[in-house]
Amino acid sequence: MIKRTDSSPVTMFMGASTKQGYDIASKSRKIVKSLIDHKTRHLSPEERAIVERIVHSTADPEYADITKMSSNFVDESLKAIRNGQDILTDITMVKVGINQYPGDVKCYINHDETLALAKEEGITRAAAAMKVAAAEGFDGVVVIGNSPTALLEVLELVQNGDMDVKSVIGVPVGFVGAAESKEALHNTEIPHLITQGPKGGTPVAVAAVNSLINLKS
Repeated sequence: MIKRTDSSPVTMFMGASTKQGYDIASKSRKIVKSLIDHKTRHLSPEERAIVERIVHSTADPEYADITKMSSNFVDESLKAIRNGQDILTDITMVKVGINQYPGDVKCYINHDETLALAKEEGITRAAAAMKVAAAEGFDGVVVIGNSPTALLEVLELVQNGDMDVKSVIGVPVGFVGAAESKEALHNTEIPHLITQGPKGGTPVAVAAVNSLINLKS
């Protein structure tokens, strides 16, 4: 809890940890709401909070149009997070951005097993990292912010019964495979959040999962 100089309590949100940070975040939040309120009225309060956090983190109101969540995404994700289940990320940058989570945040991108498997099978390290996570018995929330191949590997592992997931945040970025991998996730029954088209990336992934962590209490 942050304290104002007049000693009145201030609620923390959007990563603010000081009064100055809170004031900036509060002003930014009002701006975001004014820009996208008409686009998010059909969403639940939790879904709106996630979209607002993404727009705030990217300074891009278009995310209010292209962010799509399955009807069970919020409930299943919050259930997993409240139970302290693991979070799996595709790259280290996403892992580093996740804060205030008491459970484990895992990333296998630089593990020796990942490097060996990627070389042996001729696949990306990100895809190999998902296979290593599955072999380690991962069961929780998957957060993909960079790699389309990692997202496609997760879908294949789940389809084959080799990986259990509670939900997937699939927002890889780029012009090669990103849109297609997200559309593939959208067409599954896995609880999910995606951003349509080539946009996405680490800031979007981190904003989505941190918003869920804030919503868990």
